[in-house]
Amino acid sequence: MPVSPAIAEDLAAAVADLYEAAEGALLAKVRRALAEGIDSPAWVQLKLAAVGNLQAAVDEVLTALQADASGAIHQALAEAYDRGQQAAIAELGALGVGQTAAAAVALPTAPVVDRLAAAVIADTGPVYVRILRTTMDTYRDVIGRAAAAPALGVQTRRQAAQTALDQFASRGVTGFVDRAGRSWELRSYVEMAMRSAVGRAAVEAHTDRLGDAGVELVIVSQAPEECPLCRPWERKILTRTGPGGARQVEVEHATEDDRIVTVTVAGSLPEARAAKLLHPNCRHTISAYLPGVSRVPKAQPSRGTYEDTQRQRYLERQVRAWKRREAVALEEKDTKVARARVREYQKRIRELTADTNLPRKSHREQVAAAR
Repeated sequence: MPVSPAIAEDLAAAVADLYEAAEGALLAKVRRALAEGIDSPAWVQLKLAAVGNLQAAVDEVLTALQADASGAIHQALAEAYDRGQQAAIAELGALGVGQTAAAAVALPTAPVVDRLAAAVIADTGPVYVRILRTTMDTYRDVIGRAAAAPALGVQTRRQAAQTALDQFASRGVTGFVDRAGRSWELRSYVEMAMRSAVGRAAVEAHTDRLGDAGVELVIVSQAPEECPLCRPWERKILTRTGPGGARQVEVEHATEDDRIVTVTVAGSLPEARAAKLLHPNCRHTISAYLPGVSRVPKAQPSRGTYEDTQRQRYLERQVRAWKRREAVALEEKDTKVARARVREYQKRIRELTADTNLPRKSHREQVAAAR
C-alpha cells in the first residue's frame, strides 16, 4: 500500500497528548495555588511565600513528562518504521512484484529509530525550560496584577487574577518561537515535531523496502487541499534515490525481460522532500511505479482549498484555548462564558465542514485530560 506521513499521525498525536495533559495539570496547579485564600488580606504575602512549593510541584510534573515522553517517542518511531515496512510489503505483494520475498526480510530498525528519536528529543529539550519559566512567570504575574488592581481601583483582586489566568490559558504554554517570531502552542509544536519524525520513519522504511525489491521509481499521489509547497510534485514520477532534476530515464520494463522503456521523471524523492514534499500534515502518498505497467492517475477535484484547511486548524485551536480557559475559571460566570465560546467555535467548524465537505476532526478539538 502507498505510504505518507499520515500513516503514523495517530502516533504523533499520542505523544502530543502527553504534553497537553501535563499542560492541563500545570494550569490546574496554578489555579488551585492562586484560588486558595484569595480573599484574605494577607493573600499576596502567602502566595509569594508559596512560590517554592509551586515550583517543586511543577518540577515533579516535568520530570514525569520527560520520562514518559522519551519512552513514547522511541515507541512511536519504532511503530512508524514498522508500518512503513509493512506498507511496502503489502504494496509489492498486490503488484505481483517477484522480489516481495526479499523485501520481507527484516531490516534492522534500531539505528534509524535511535537517530530520529535523538533528533526529536533534542528539538523538544528546550520545551521543558520554557514550560517551567512560563508557568512560574504567570504565577508571579497574577500575584502582581491582583495586588496592584485594587489599589488602582481598576478591578477586584479576583477579577485581576482571572484576567491573567485567562490570558495564560488562551495562549497556553508556548513551546517554541520560530524565526518569524511566531509562538507555537505547546501541543502544536510537539505534534509538528513528532509528525515530521514518524512520517520520515515510515517513508524511509517504505522506500528502503522498495529498494530491496529492485523498485527504483515512485509516484506521488494527488492529495485533497494540497498546499503550494506540494502542488508541483503531485502525480509526478520520481527516482527513489540519486540526483535531482527533471529528465528522461531509460529503464527495464517491469514485467517484460529485455524491453527498455523511457520514463519522464520530475526529479528525485530526496529533492522533493528537501522542497517540503511530505512535510508534517502532508496528505500525499508515495507508491511504487512499475515502468510500462503503472499509469499516472487522472487529476481529481479537491473538496475545498488549502486555505479552508488552515481556517479549520485556526478554529480548532480556538476551541482548545477556550476549553483551557474553562479549566482555570475561578467563578461560575466565567465557566459559562468559556463554554459558550467553545460552542460558538464548534458551530463555526460545523458550518465550514458543511460548506466545503472537509472532514471534521473532533479529536483535534479535544484537550487531553491532566494526569
